[in-house]
Amino acid sequence: MSEQNPVKTTGDTSSFKMLRAMVGIGLACALLIVLTYEGTLPRVKRLRAEALEKAIFKVIPGTETKQTFSYTSEGGFVKQEGEAEAGSQLVYAGYDEQGELVGVAIEASGMGYADVLRIFYGYNPVDQTVIGFHVLESKETPGLGDKIEKDANFLANFEALDVSLNEGFSALENTVIPVKQGEKDKPWEVDCITGATISSRAIGNIIGSSTEHWVPIIYNNLESLATADEQ
Repeated sequence: MSEQNPVKTTGDTSSFKMLRAMVGIGLACALLIVLTYEGTLPRVKRLRAEALEKAIFKVIPGTETKQTFSYTSEGGFVKQEGEAEAGSQLVYAGYDEQGELVGVAIEASGMGYADVLRIFYGYNPVDQTVIGFHVLESKETPGLGDKIEKDANFLANFEALDVSLNEGFSALENTVIPVKQGEKDKPWEVDCITGATISSRAIGNIIGSSTEHWVPIIYNNLESLATADEQ
């Protein structure tokens, strides 16, 4: 009876070692990512808060102080204390030196050419107009789509964009709509940018949709936003 040769397991052992090394590296990388995220999160939040505050003062000219309000399920505004919960609907009231309301800043978003656009705009309830505009986040094509942040003629759309309400104050009299460059002849139209049509049209549509939702709500709840001294 011949002797049986022992089974060689060198290949299996090497594969196991390689698998163990890959798993170890993967776990180490995952841990580093988590630690980096947790370590930088406070700074990211602080920078976002600072950018948001600057945007509020930019889109509501004449603002000296501001207050954050949350829109409740009961259909009114309450002063936001501390950090807002995920999914909260927030608006930002701006006040002058006398504590009188000069406008409300509203965040809105929608799909642009490359990715989601996050914007901020100011609403003046007295004149019933959009009085300021700022891009919070954009990945539009440099030199083309990013003209929505720089083009003076385009930005002029949002110095007095008409968002007047109907007689019952329940809806906009005319929905904000984007039009081809040079074709604007109504105060509720947004004159787009040739060469950045998709991005600029997206801005017009985002503001159109957002103002349809927010303007009637804000206008009909002005008492809760009225003066800084009452907050």
